[in-house]
Amino acid sequence: MSSPSIILKTRVPSTGKEILIDDYREAYWWLRDTTPEDSRVLAWWDYGYQINGVANRTTLADGNTWNHEHIATLGRCLTGSEKKSHNVIRHLADYVLIWAGKGGDDLAKSTHMARIANSVYSDVCPQGPTCEEFRVDASGIPTEMMNQSVIWRLHGHNAKPGVQADPTLWEEAYTSKHGLVRIFKVLDVSQESKTWAQDPANRKCDAPGSWYCTGQYPPVLDRLLEKKKAFKQLEDFNSGLDKDAEAYQRAYMEKLARR
Repeated sequence: MSSPSIILKTRVPSTGKEILIDDYREAYWWLRDTTPEDSRVLAWWDYGYQINGVANRTTLADGNTWNHEHIATLGRCLTGSEKKSHNVIRHLADYVLIWAGKGGDDLAKSTHMARIANSVYSDVCPQGPTCEEFRVDASGIPTEMMNQSVIWRLHGHNAKPGVQADPTLWEEAYTSKHGLVRIFKVLDVSQESKTWAQDPANRKCDAPGSWYCTGQYPPVLDRLLEKKKAFKQLEDFNSGLDKDAEAYQRAYMEKLARR
C-alpha cells in the first residue's frame, strides 16, 4: 500500500527552507466539503481508506478489497481508452481521483494496473500477459495504447504538451497546489445505475442486516462482466489451474525472464 502519510515535509532546493506538502489532505477535504455526500470516487485501491476516512466519500476499492476481479475491472477502466472506459465508469462513479506526483504516482503504477486487468480480461493487452504495448519509453514517449488511456489523459491534462482529457467525458474539478492530486468529475453519469446501486434490495450481504455487503454491479455492465475470467493464483492450492491459466502463467514468466 502507498505510504499512509498524507502531509509530507521537504526542502526548497534553492533555499533549503523546510516546507509542508499538504496536497493529499487538501484534496480529500475538497472532496468532503465540495461534493455531494452520495458521491462515489473511482481511484486505485491504494487510496481507498484515505478517501473513505478523510474525505468521507464512498470509494470503489480499498486495501481490504480481496476481490481480484474487481481490482482488475478498475484497472481496465483506468488503462483503457477514454471513450470505452467512460462507458463503464459512468455507471460506477461520479469522480475519478488520480495521484499525479512523481515517483510512485498512478502513472508509475499504471503498467501494473494494465497487467492486473489483463489477468482477468484477456482483451486488455492482446500482445501478451506482460502488457508491453502499454508503456512509456525511455524518452518519455507513450505507446499508442498508453496515449489513449484514461490514466495518461487525466494525469497529464494540460500539464504535458498536447495532452488533454476529452471535455465531453470529464470535467477537471480540482488540482492540488503542487499538482500531486487531480480530481475529475465524470460527465453524463447514469442516474439509473446509481439509483439501482443505492437500492438496499440490490445489496448482496452475507446475512440480513449484516455490515458485510460485497455489492453488485449495475445490470447494464453484464456484457462487460461476461468477458472476465476468474483469476487463479499459482499459490492457490484450493482450486486447480485450468489449461488457459497455466498457459497464461507460463507465458508471463517466460516474458519476464527475457527482459
